[in-house]
Amino acid sequence: MYLTRHQTPSGSRWALDGRFLPPSFTLGLLLELPAAAIAGLLTALPATEPAAGALLAPIEPMQEVWAAGVTYLRSREARKVESAVGDVYQRVYDAARPEVFFKATGWRVVATGQPVRIRGDSRWNVPEPEMVLVINAGGEIVGYCAGNDMSSRDIEGENPLYLPQAKIYNGSCALGSGIRLAGAEQLKALPITIEIARGGAAVFAGESSTARMHRQLEELTACLGKELAFPQGVFLMTGTGIVPPDGFTLQPNDVVRVTVGEIALENEVKYG
Repeated sequence: MYLTRHQTPSGSRWALDGRFLPPSFTLGLLLELPAAAIAGLLTALPATEPAAGALLAPIEPMQEVWAAGVTYLRSREARKVESAVGDVYQRVYDAARPEVFFKATGWRVVATGQPVRIRGDSRWNVPEPEMVLVINAGGEIVGYCAGNDMSSRDIEGENPLYLPQAKIYNGSCALGSGIRLAGAEQLKALPITIEIARGGAAVFAGESSTARMHRQLEELTACLGKELAFPQGVFLMTGTGIVPPDGFTLQPNDVVRVTVGEIALENEVKYG
């Protein structure tokens, strides 16, 4: 089952497998349900005309996006190189408690086809292609989408306490193109790819797999929900295993294409 959100003349509207759901349907209400009840509800809802209209980010304004960091060996190594205090990344990679941080409110998230941004006060900017978990109010993994966690490496590298400024700004979080419903066991070996085009030519490409994650998905979701409630669900970026070489930085008008499993997300880069 694949959920997408579309812009229509009367506002945003959800679709299931390419056909519009009733206008009253919301993701928040769906994510209030236990995982075992979600497919049954969607099957029971009447699907109407074929979906049309521009794709919106598959999230609603009241939901939040959080992120887990240093969950792949490649990410740990990259952070150690960029930082003046690289040992903190080794320590969190090995620690019992994972790194989890706030990324975006739902209304700040950009969709496929919309621009992501690089900060005007940063000189070293990269995309981070990630599998994004969709989690219900009970803390169960019920699906996934593709994500781009834009990051200013020089700002975080100067001081780890600058992480919020390196990660949280307008246009720093992209999700799309839709939500594929799936449980945790189905998500543990998904291929992840990224391609960055500049002037129509590829300037970087990479691939990884969720099978290379250092952390278990259930471990990350349990940590996120330990002292936080999400009554209408939450999205969790699970870290990146693909980092461009140290001399690479995004430029305006670059096009970033991320695929996670069968889901694609594409965004043009804007500056300042």
